[in-house]
Amino acid sequence: MPYWEIFAPENAYTPEDREQLSERITSFYVDYANLPKFYVVVLFQDVPENTMYVGGKAATNFVRIRVNHVARQMVDPEMRFTCMEVIGEKLAPFVKDRGYDWEIHIDESPMDLWRTQGLVPPPPESDVEKLWAKENRAIPFKVAS
Repeated sequence: MPYWEIFAPENAYTPEDREQLSERITSFYVDYANLPKFYVVVLFQDVPENTMYVGGKAATNFVRIRVNHVARQMVDPEMRFTCMEVIGEKLAPFVKDRGYDWEIHIDESPMDLWRTQGLVPPPPESDVEKLWAKENRAIPFKVAS
């Protein structure tokens, strides 16, 4: 599961912007990591004036993005670099091109500490994960012991 939290000034993004950005983020994981769409969760957090501070000063033009990867981890430094570059390109129309100051970081959690719909997710690239992607939902299956 990639889980994204996007902290942005109130009214920075219209509902249409949010949908477009969420689709761009989702497509990144579907296209590059073959993840089921429903694994990708994006939460927009509106930040009222005088509630986000950067360097001790109120930040009214700042977007902060926190990402947690669980379904896949990146061990190769080159893959990590490429991932951040592609994410930057996907985000640019919504942050950089709009003149926002912005920052992003990614944490990675162990897959064995994740459940979806109470189910242990199937192994990456397995037939069951492909079925989950096709159906776009979690489907119970027998976990190999």
